[in-house]
Amino acid sequence: MPDRPPIVKFDHVEKRYGDGPVILDDLSFEARRGDFVSLIGPSGCGKSTILKLISGLNPITRGTATVEGVAPTEAAQELAFVFQEPTLLPWLNVQHNVEVPLKLRGTDRTKRVKLAQTCLDLVGLKERATYYPRQLSGGQKMRVSIARALSLSPKILLLDEPFGALDEMTRDHLNEELLAIRAQKEWTAFFVTHSVAEAVFLSNRIFVLSANPGRLHREIKVDLPYPRTDDTRQSPEYQRLVAEVSKLLRSVESAHR
Repeated sequence: MPDRPPIVKFDHVEKRYGDGPVILDDLSFEARRGDFVSLIGPSGCGKSTILKLISGLNPITRGTATVEGVAPTEAAQELAFVFQEPTLLPWLNVQHNVEVPLKLRGTDRTKRVKLAQTCLDLVGLKERATYYPRQLSGGQKMRVSIARALSLSPKILLLDEPFGALDEMTRDHLNEELLAIRAQKEWTAFFVTHSVAEAVFLSNRIFVLSANPGRLHREIKVDLPYPRTDDTRQSPEYQRLVAEVSKLLRSVESAHR
């Protein structure tokens, strides 16, 4: 049986803003359905820019990119974005915050209520559907943001440091929850992080980027079995991979300085 075509493909992609410096240079990769790709590298290497190019929010300067075989702007319905800040509307309760993108898509009220409730159940917040953002912890707000993205039933989930502002224990717990949700929904993920441990725990592929301009320095494959739990973090192979990626990242950052 032939391989399925890549869900995302970059071919010699370059990105610059106006007449400014090149942000990304000669970037080529393919991602298959079900991949969990973490992007890691020095500040300014273009990690978030890659997500924006995949989503079609920013145009490519040179080269080609496809999502599901078409230009990113034509595949917007296939993607959802989770940002570093939850960006919840403070005057809406949790249920209505999750319904917002469905309402914008014109989904009828009965369907969007049901979808929002299903997604809140996935992230463990169904009982807090009537709460307002001010009544939630930081981790709970981020769960609402993830539920809102999942309500669109995306094939690709783009996550831009969603847990970066959270404490380590909360982050570890949400990492486990995110993978549990993915096991049920089977989306492809592109995940920006500054945490090597987080990248190794979540991913089956890690792209280490260099900076000035941003290039794919190396790809690390992570063959740790799913599901991943706290026991995964104690395994020698996980710790070996964390050490390997950390060393590689330090060498990239040293060259960047």
